[in-house]
Amino acid sequence: MKVGFVSIFGKPNAGKSTLLNAIMGEKLAIVSPKVQTTRHRIKGILTEKDYQIIISDTPGIIEPRYKLHEKMMQAVKNSLEDADLALLMLDIRDDWEENDRLFEALRLKAPAIVVLNKIDGAPADKVQAAREFFTAKSYCREVVAISALKKDNIKGLLSAVLGFMPEGHPFFEGDDLTDLPTKFFVGELIREKIFYLYGDEIPYQAAVMVQEFKEKSTLTKIRADIIVQRESQKGIILGEGGKMIRQLGSDARADIEKFIDRKVFLELFVKVRPKWRDTDIFLKEYGYN
Repeated sequence: MKVGFVSIFGKPNAGKSTLLNAIMGEKLAIVSPKVQTTRHRIKGILTEKDYQIIISDTPGIIEPRYKLHEKMMQAVKNSLEDADLALLMLDIRDDWEENDRLFEALRLKAPAIVVLNKIDGAPADKVQAAREFFTAKSYCREVVAISALKKDNIKGLLSAVLGFMPEGHPFFEGDDLTDLPTKFFVGELIREKIFYLYGDEIPYQAAVMVQEFKEKSTLTKIRADIIVQRESQKGIILGEGGKMIRQLGSDARADIEKFIDRKVFLELFVKVRPKWRDTDIFLKEYGYN
């Protein structure tokens, strides 16, 4: 049986989370048009009769400005250390030289496949030029061109991945898709809606803490805190007369119900924690260990 760990690396908005979801056939990682949506390492467990691949989506690689960023980059480092294979992902329309420098700086010990993403609409000659550019790099063992959003050539990428997987025994039994608890994904789905509904700095200065997750006979009761840094941000989250937080709750509840396949009663509260992104005790409390 082929068994191994695969980690996806790249700049923010390269499409890493979309790729994880496309491979898994399930929405495990939240996505948004904004950069730095992913803050945690999220593992998907893909198990078939003759293979098990544990695929990690990682935060986009950035220069840390806060302790939160440092925690995010630690998740990237941890993924580097246990990977049997790295997927080095980039938007084909992005600067190839800049991505090359980033990939070189990772100092990979594992073999790597360069994944050219968002090829839908890209001219064939540009795809070929990118393929030739990265094939010549020492860290690159293979180049695969895909569209994660359109799920184009996902099977081809998976076939290439399996070619690098060692033989072994499965690390996970049963049909679990991830090693993270449902409570984690509930918080992420709420946070995703913050990225879509609010602009400016709000999504980057907000965190979500699920305080209660109780499965009752007819529904699941969920209570969550939305953490912001300033009183003015609390007002924006709430909106005039509570309009915005009601919209947030409605949108998040719909996605959570779809995810857990149960009716949900969702309560949201907003709390102000100044400088939580630079405070170890808050970061630990909010799951950024």
